[in-house]
Amino acid sequence: MGTAPARVVLTGGLSRRYTGNVQEFAVEAKDLRGVIKALDRLYPGLGEHLEEETTVAIDGEIHEVGYYQPIRPGSEVFFIPKLEGG
Repeated sequence: MGTAPARVVLTGGLSRRYTGNVQEFAVEAKDLRGVIKALDRLYPGLGEHLEEETTVAIDGEIHEVGYYQPIRPGSEVFFIPKLEGG
């Protein structure tokens, strides 16, 4: 029995730079590392950018990008550019 894929969303700037404006993906993964690896397979180089330059919201809860944040079936995962202090 399969699991429901997570809904993964990239903000407009990320999608313009890396995915040809594709903003939403259905990804099956057990943890955040699996999501990042799946996106990096689709768009080589995207995974490194997501790790270094984004914050992630999983089901509405903000996290620093950590590889082992669990992803439940049907989760919503939003990658958001980090705010830079100045």
